[in-house]
Amino acid sequence: MSVQTEHRIIYGDSRELDAVAAGSIDLVVTSPPYPMIEMWDHLFTAFDPQIGISLDSGDGRRAFEGMHRVLDEVWAGLFRVMREGAFACINIGDATRTLGGRFQLFANHSRIIGSFSELGFDILPAILWRKQTNAPNKFMGSGMLPAGAYVTLEHEYILILRKGGKRLFHSAGEKKRRRESAYFWEERNRWFSDLWDFKGIGQEIAGGELRQRSAAYPFLLPFRLINMFSLLGDTILDPFLGTATTTLAAIAAGRHSTGYEIEPAFEVLIRERLLGECAGLNRYNLQRLKDHLDFVSEHADEKSPLKYTNINYGFPVMTRQERELRLPLPGSLEEVESGFFRATYLDDAVIVAGDSITGSAGRNMLEW
Repeated sequence: MSVQTEHRIIYGDSRELDAVAAGSIDLVVTSPPYPMIEMWDHLFTAFDPQIGISLDSGDGRRAFEGMHRVLDEVWAGLFRVMREGAFACINIGDATRTLGGRFQLFANHSRIIGSFSELGFDILPAILWRKQTNAPNKFMGSGMLPAGAYVTLEHEYILILRKGGKRLFHSAGEKKRRRESAYFWEERNRWFSDLWDFKGIGQEIAGGELRQRSAAYPFLLPFRLINMFSLLGDTILDPFLGTATTTLAAIAAGRHSTGYEIEPAFEVLIRERLLGECAGLNRYNLQRLKDHLDFVSEHADEKSPLKYTNINYGFPVMTRQERELRLPLPGSLEEVESGFFRATYLDDAVIVAGDSITGSAGRNMLEW
């Protein structure tokens, strides 16, 4: 595991990824502005005024295509900067809208899949994220009278795409880093389901204009994806950074990161968030540890003790592949220069000395 990780925030247009070297990105995790969601109309129209003209004339199909052509430029840049075998995970929701007197669905996920396919990406099974945001009595259309009611969208997609074939691990160091990046057996069973069911996150940003330019996803979403599809010490890219949730997840997961944010007004907010929340990031890996130890206990009571032991921490694990697993614990974060941050991590002894294993040093952490 890297003793330190580095994190860059670039305030600029992610259609131009000039600051990112070709083949340097191991994983992309992002959620772009959603075409045909009204709050993003002004952003897309700023890139292409024809989009606004199409919306004003009620031509939803032309506006939809124009918005996606803007995003297509970003996707093309990703193909250049991603290494062979790297994954891209795109959180996107479809949109419903009435234009020209006609209500219809605009299938953003399908259009993006088409773009990535044309670029040469392999399309892999996607995840449906059920956001739990809609009240059970919420409906669209004519209420109880057929036939003008519409199904309410309660899920979004996490598209999973790969550049080229499977990632290969050649050197002894890379193979060791892969083993240290393992996840728990029981996490594998839960994370790699095609249905995730947890709540979204409200926008908690002061100021009307900034609020309209943010669409944050919950920390758990990028944190899972980063652990699933990258190694400790890899570099994560988010071309639509927003409030830097992906950066925080990368820090918690022991990865480097680069994020692009087109709105410079976010700079103060992002700096305050990164420096203010770093100390609390340990609770996510410590919760993983607590959940695993609960699983160990339940399995021993109901079936049998687990067969293998993790060599770094001494707790039982289900499979041989988990024997070298490590859990990074950020100790501090400093801003080295404007937009460039460095995270330093605690020694593994903090976990080994934890209350749930051999001592009491970890008790306060596990109770955060």
